[in-house]
Amino acid sequence: MASIFTRIVNGEIPSYKVAESDSFFAFLDINPVAKGHALVIPKKEVDYIFDLEDDLYRDLFSFAKRVGQAIEATVSCKRIGMIVFGLDVPHAHIHLIPINKGSEMNLSSPKVQLDSKEFQEIALKIQKAFEK
Repeated sequence: MASIFTRIVNGEIPSYKVAESDSFFAFLDINPVAKGHALVIPKKEVDYIFDLEDDLYRDLFSFAKRVGQAIEATVSCKRIGMIVFGLDVPHAHIHLIPINKGSEMNLSSPKVQLDSKEFQEIALKIQKAFEK
């Protein structure tokens, strides 16, 4: 059975896409710990990030870097934190989280409540910055 992330890539489940390439997809986390919190995934469904082929692994992090730079250009923060957790969804993924201090890197923190319009506005801003 396809993971929820594969279903997002295939357009079966809606998302707030921020970037896409032939091999990767990035979208806003629907339960963000900060505005601009995004997930970066390979389109190829692989459960564990260390099981990715070497080239795909390197390219994933390169793509994530570009997405992180786009988030940083559009969301007020000191840095973009990165978490590779990998237990909640059986599909390799990277969390990119705008932060101002280390304690904000806790995925158990209270979630930021955003409405659909806010998600769309943030996603569009990040998309535009990514395309530059």
